Amino acid sequence: MSFQFSKWKILPAGVLLLGTVAVGQDASSTGSSTQGTTTTTAPAPKPTIAQRKENQQDRIANGVQSGQLTAGETSKLETKEAAINGETRADRAANGGKLTAAEKQQVNKQQNQLSKQIYNDKHNANTAQYGNSKVGQRQENQQDRIAQGIKSGQLTADETAKLENQQKGINQQVKADRAANGGKLTTGEKKQVNKEQNAASKNIYNKKHNANTQQPKK
Repeated sequence: MSFQFSKWKILPAGVLLLGTVAVGQDASSTGSSTQGTTTTTAPAPKPTIAQRKENQQDRIANGVQSGQLTAGETSKLETKEAAINGETRADRAANGGKLTAAEKQQVNKQQNQLSKQIYNDKHNANTAQYGNSKVGQRQENQQDRIAQGIKSGQLTADETAKLENQQKGINQQVKADRAANGGKLTTGEKKQVNKEQNAASKNIYNKKHNANTQQPKK
């Protein structure tokens, strides 16, 4: 009698246990299904014109600092960026501070073209060659200062284009002088380059500390 009593007593407990497991599995399945539906995320919003402009400038700054972009390449890129910015300002001024849908589309197309050129210039065979000489170290230091100014927003695209065009002229002069003297610079040539870099250094400082800055707008 005691055996049968125990058997009938245990059976409901076993059934109860199985029921609990089944309920737990259903809850788990339901939770997984719910979780699966709630993790669906909406596509990321497209970057604004200001965000794209800032991104392009950061990419150029990185290219200048890494040496992937020469002064000549940077000058051309920033001249194009300055032209896009000027066009955008003119369009905003004509439309009460806003851009029409067609103008936004046009600016986006121009930024796409510039983005492709930045990539190509950063990945071609041309790189900034400074060397270990004092002249080379000075060139690299100037480029690092320009890159920092681009990244911080202290230098506008137009200012950067002018500064890099100045650096391009100095670099071409150094290259020509070296070619004419078996790869070296004479004492007089070094003195002249140093004078030009002093002027460029002052120009960099003035442009980084004037009232002109990159002004992001939506």
